[in-house]
Amino acid sequence: MKILIVGCGNVGLTLIDQLDKEGHDITVIEEKSSVIQNIVNSYDVMGIVGNGASYSVLKDAGVVTADLMIAVTDSDELNLLCCLFAKKAGNCKTIARVRNPVYKNEIDFIRDELGLSLIINPEEAAAAEASRLLKFPSATKIEQFVKGRTELVKLIVEEDSVLCNKSLRKIQSEIKSNVLISVVARGDEVYIPDGNFVLRAKDEISIVGSGRDTLSFFKKLKMPTASVHSTLIVGGGSTGFYLAKMLVDAGIQVKIFERDNARCKELSELIPEALIINADGTDKAMLMEEGLPRMESFVSLTNLDEENIMLSMFVKSIAPKAKLITKVHRVNYDEIIGSMGIGSVIYPKYITAERIVSYVRGMSNSRGSNIESLYKMNDDRVEVLEFHVAKDSPVVGIPLMEMNIKKGVLIARINRGKESMYPSGQSQIKSGDTVIVVTMAAGFHDISDILE
Repeated sequence: MKILIVGCGNVGLTLIDQLDKEGHDITVIEEKSSVIQNIVNSYDVMGIVGNGASYSVLKDAGVVTADLMIAVTDSDELNLLCCLFAKKAGNCKTIARVRNPVYKNEIDFIRDELGLSLIINPEEAAAAEASRLLKFPSATKIEQFVKGRTELVKLIVEEDSVLCNKSLRKIQSEIKSNVLISVVARGDEVYIPDGNFVLRAKDEISIVGSGRDTLSFFKKLKMPTASVHSTLIVGGGSTGFYLAKMLVDAGIQVKIFERDNARCKELSELIPEALIINADGTDKAMLMEEGLPRMESFVSLTNLDEENIMLSMFVKSIAPKAKLITKVHRVNYDEIIGSMGIGSVIYPKYITAERIVSYVRGMSNSRGSNIESLYKMNDDRVEVLEFHVAKDSPVVGIPLMEMNIKKGVLIARINRGKESMYPSGQSQIKSGDTVIVVTMAAGFHDISDILE
């Protein structure tokens, strides 16, 4: 597809990197010539220096023949204006990043009036992910496929876990679960395990299954499956507001630390059910006074990555059983941050880019590709793909044990209608199924690519 991207911040760069790898024809618009120069030197894209809300710039970029325009500058108003001009000039589909909470109650009106295909709010999306994790505290990451019918859930193997020092085959015979352990990360190494693979303490495992099967698996491991009852949030910005609203609506007790007095008054009016504390969230004495050691969860959402990381490390030292969520803006050091053991780390820019890329894949699917969604994990070394199976696919009607499947490829789930199935050697894929595939190989575009 021909795609225009306006804005080359972290979200824009993540989009360029991902969509370029997937073979799209990309044109990038950015006002800083140095940024454009670096991008065209690094990616197979066309770069134009200029204002994305200028008709002449859009015309030079090929908006008349474009399939999609994505506006992800730092200005909500500029993003909306870019989309309006692109829609009028080329009638292409449009996506805008809009983050100001002022527009929250007007999103439907804005989308309909401007003809936008998608509006994404990074702070609200990050809050939604944090909310899911607080409602299922044993997980460190939750991804959904097949419109929520299949989940990929990450967790850490503890030393006292029934999983520790056992092979996957033995675990299955003892627990008899309908989830599949599809990926294991051990230090710097990543594995797609077979039945003989033995799990060790501190392994991060990724399981694939339906929501019901995942819940059952956690219960058999005697891990918490109920939502937390209380949380302490440091940072009352947009993400903190959205998260607190979601949590109080779910009946969870919320305390928010916010330095700015005026913002505290706003939050008190917007979320009267939450306790708003006008104090510095890095003040250890105040945190202890407000019962931090007794809180079931802690979320650090300040605008400083270093502050968020430091706070989570402190809370881990005094409340080791609390569920921790840490917001990080800079994506360059995700490997180091991920190794710190500070619970679940959320990257708003990653979340935003993933949502947009998922929409692009849906557009591509309608043009012939059968990838419904694709999720990259473990520093892009593993891909989890959701394929829709066509009637003439070579995988239809053949037991999995008889297929000549490539090494390093795992069929993790077969979804048929409303049924989500744990695959066995006798399982057969049928036309119309949705299949979840986990692989360490890149470049799959069709379900047939899993075959030798």
